Amino acid sequence: MNIIKHIPNTITSMNLFCGLMGVIFTFKGQLDIAFYLMLAAAACDFCDGFAARLLGAYSDLGKELDSLADMVSFGALPALMAHRLMVLNGTDGIWCYIPLLVAVFSALRLAKFNIDERQSDSFIGLPTPACAMICGSFAYYVFKDPSSVMCGWAASRFFIPAASLVLSFLLVSEIPMFSMKFKKNILPGSPMHKQRIAFVGVMVVASVLVLLLGLNWSMIILLTFVSYIVMNIGIMLMPRAKKGTM
Repeated sequence: MNIIKHIPNTITSMNLFCGLMGVIFTFKGQLDIAFYLMLAAAACDFCDGFAARLLGAYSDLGKELDSLADMVSFGALPALMAHRLMVLNGTDGIWCYIPLLVAVFSALRLAKFNIDERQSDSFIGLPTPACAMICGSFAYYVFKDPSSVMCGWAASRFFIPAASLVLSFLLVSEIPMFSMKFKKNILPGSPMHKQRIAFVGVMVVASVLVLLLGLNWSMIILLTFVSYIVMNIGIMLMPRAKKGTM
């Protein structure tokens, strides 16, 4: 048995395990631990692809397993965290179930990704890990700082459902979004390379801003991935704006 070829799938399985544990802690109302487990799942999600490239251990099984793990860790878990956050803030009725649509549209997003040949170097629609980080970091921030302004937003029966609908739309939209990974086939100075450099700059600015304002560290993640969406929408609209001025 070639043990090396099973390393990427083992890491992917750890991603799935972290996602399942996150779901358990979400039901317990411990959203902080659930978010830590989501971050651990994200680390595994990055490492399994890196290990597969490094070891040359790509497989159809690994591709399908990766999607199943992502569905739990970055689809079901963030949706349940958003749902649980509303319940903990006293919201009941149909409103607190709308965030579960994030899980449904994450499944559609992952299925679409597996059959869409356009998404080898970039994405069409919001990647599920980015959506998960927005949901998870928001839930964590509100959970850890109940006196924050965002806690008031979370207490509203409209904000989280509305945000969930927007994220659900972005998951299956046709908006081009650059990959956040630096790859060898991306040439320095190319538009794709510049986009990634700009994104790193956004992360640095978000980190400095959060430190200066004394905010919880999870705000860095929230600001970074919200900025990622805004940047990609801006990149998509710029050519149209130029055509309109000609």
